[in-house]
Amino acid sequence: MHERVFRPLEGRVGRLVHRAGRSSTGSIAVFRGDLKLRSEFTNHTRDPAKAKVSGKAEWTAKPVESVYIPVKEVLANAPGFRSLYANRDIAFSEVYADLIDRALRPILRGPHTAERKRLLASIQKAMEGKVSVEEEHFFLESRRGKLEFPLVSEGMRKLALVWLLVQNGTLLDGSILCWDEPEANLNPRKVGALVDILLELQRVGVQVLLATHDYVLIKELSLRAEADEQVRFHALYRDDRGKILHEAAEAFSDIKENAITATFADLYDREVRRSLGVG
Repeated sequence: MHERVFRPLEGRVGRLVHRAGRSSTGSIAVFRGDLKLRSEFTNHTRDPAKAKVSGKAEWTAKPVESVYIPVKEVLANAPGFRSLYANRDIAFSEVYADLIDRALRPILRGPHTAERKRLLASIQKAMEGKVSVEEEHFFLESRRGKLEFPLVSEGMRKLALVWLLVQNGTLLDGSILCWDEPEANLNPRKVGALVDILLELQRVGVQVLLATHDYVLIKELSLRAEADEQVRFHALYRDDRGKILHEAAEAFSDIKENAITATFADLYDREVRRSLGVG
């Protein structure tokens, strides 16, 4: 547990616990095969080191490569960021510094496998170019020239980041990719290509965990996934008492508590009624 990830006020990790108006305890558990890593603390816990952690020794004995991509793209701000973060207490989550570290890793040694070549080619086609790095500056090289990342759209920079992580071996068989709203700031015409890339990552052995509120992305995933794909849909929602519940299904249409579909259907119904001059 580290206070520089969620950035709670004054580093007080207890602020992550659900506010119930009384003393309460929060916990989180992560499973990997027969391994379980669990952390527990109360709303009064100030120091992250005081959290009760179990399973850490067994978990760290079998390391797994993982990466988290937040909503906000960060590589355009990479020059000088790592040294600034290492020496100053700035209000950025540690995930940004971690992501830049991973993006700047050298290319993986050895020849590319056929699967890796195909995956890199798919990403290059979607972003219409390749990525190059000079010191801590990232560039997208295409037929339109060599553009530094601040001049490239944020959605394309996200695709470029995935290309880098595949190129340097961060995303390979057995690794985990957690991506928060990958469709954010991405041209809608690129969503289909994004879904193809995500499915290809899954086929080469990368476990992909997505968080999204986007109907188009989910429907593209539903339509493009083959029958033998390992895809599962999850929904989190609150009951009448405010308790967070979870639902999962193999098909998106089987999710009952589906705020995304309900909102989209309501919008469509209102548009039809308006076009018909009803209501």
